[in-house]
Amino acid sequence: MEDEAALAEAVARGLRREGMAVDIALDGDEGHEKASVTRYDVVVLDRDLPGMHGDQLCREIVASGALTRVLMLTASDAVADRVEGLSLGADDYLAKPFAFPELVARVRALARRATPVTPPVLIAGDVELDPARRTVTRAGRPVELTRKEFGVLEVLLAARGSVVSSEELLERVWDENADPFTTTVRVTVMTLRKKLGDPGVIDTVVGSGYRVPASAGEPGV
Repeated sequence: MEDEAALAEAVARGLRREGMAVDIALDGDEGHEKASVTRYDVVVLDRDLPGMHGDQLCREIVASGALTRVLMLTASDAVADRVEGLSLGADDYLAKPFAFPELVARVRALARRATPVTPPVLIAGDVELDPARRTVTRAGRPVELTRKEFGVLEVLLAARGSVVSSEELLERVWDENADPFTTTVRVTVMTLRKKLGDPGVIDTVVGSGYRVPASAGEPGV
């Protein structure tokens, strides 16, 4: 159990360095509780979990009808085990030990399927964000952003002009340890606005959240 906890922490640290918000559950019951209250894009699920077995948790996630995608981890690479895991409703399957870059690539691929289809490069006005290369430009000039600033901008651009609440930004960009009563989102949006420059790109919708109009930053808009 200690080895599995260490592996979970190491994977979480690595995924966070890739700009992802990550929560950890060390047994199936805790995983089921978290998946019931939080809309995750991807669940990286160890098949041999204590408590509720990984197979049952996979069934529960699939039966919930959520868009959450499941990447199942297992100690076996046998064809029969892969087929069984996928038959439970898992979207992908990865045998341990695995190469971390492959895990990241698979998680990113599944995340794209968990949300409405978005173009490979997100564009609003003269702002372009490339999720794969982790780059942002404004009028062709690079904009250096922190991981959280990048995450906020990515969620806002992917919303295609729809309003995104502070609560959703906190859930999508940060993890469960973030305090929902802090000014974290507001401060991050403020620094993001400064880095993107004028004319402004991010609108505040009072009482609702933030949005980036499709024509954001264009003259006269």
